[in-house]
Amino acid sequence: MMNSDSRTDSVPGFRTLSGIPVDGVYGDGPLPGEFPYTRGVHAEMYRSRLWTMRMFAGFGTAGDTNARFHDLLRAGGTGVSTAFDMPTLMGRDSDHSWALGEVGRAGVAVDTVEDMVDLFAGIDLGTISTSMTINGPAPILLAMYVAMAEEGGVERSLLSGTLQNDILKEYQAQKEYVFPPRPSVRLVTDVIRFTTAEMPRWNPVSISGYHIREAGSTAAHELAFTLANGFAYVEAAMAAGLDVDDFAPRLSFFFNSHNDFFEEVGKFRAARRIWANWMRDRYGATDEFGYRAVQDKVHIHDLHATILALLGFDHEKLT
Repeated sequence: MMNSDSRTDSVPGFRTLSGIPVDGVYGDGPLPGEFPYTRGVHAEMYRSRLWTMRMFAGFGTAGDTNARFHDLLRAGGTGVSTAFDMPTLMGRDSDHSWALGEVGRAGVAVDTVEDMVDLFAGIDLGTISTSMTINGPAPILLAMYVAMAEEGGVERSLLSGTLQNDILKEYQAQKEYVFPPRPSVRLVTDVIRFTTAEMPRWNPVSISGYHIREAGSTAAHELAFTLANGFAYVEAAMAAGLDVDDFAPRLSFFFNSHNDFFEEVGKFRAARRIWANWMRDRYGATDEFGYRAVQDKVHIHDLHATILALLGFDHEKLT
């Protein structure tokens, strides 16, 4: 329905399926695009600025997954998202005895820079962004990615993408950690330092609530653990001497989306508001992009239980 209290111009040409014009925003402020960004970071949100569309993909050899990447890009994808196999996730080569039976099963096997070359062959890394779901060995995989790109003539400063690199949620939920917590957080901080100085278009960590929700948490727990982890990384980076306004704009987030619509809306709104206020008031961020991370760089996945229900499975009987 139309509302006389709408406070911005409607997006040109945006209408309902019935042809009714829709205003960009309804109700009182703060409006989207205004601190603390409770209603979103952009004035028109995603009507005027679309999400990057990337399908999570990875299986078999680097060549197998490269063919899949090209299929997805031809189908309309605007970025690529890499799923690694279990040996790679745990920092093991494919010929390690522990890798027997797991190579290439749940993702792509990457052991060398040559594998990276095969994985991204024919993809313009100067324009296509890459997401890599890797945590414990994240610094190694990033180094291999940079070496591969520079070997292909793309400067590291032009590379754009995201490294998951959220080790704290591994201890809480996914359990794919390699090293103890303290040195692991040091590695996360080292990656933040490197990308801040060398890769200005790269997101060095994707602070992840998705796995926490999949492990059985409520929406409130997902939000609490995710923000706490994010603040821990901010404090670790600042303790290492980094300026919050230099690194905070490149922090990103990965949340779950369940099927309780209003609860999920409330969760995202609370995340934006809390992060913005804490970054400004507690950590002294003055660059607005430093306290817009929750809303400016967010990755969303449906809850697996929701997907199973849509497919007709009873999730409780499968767990």
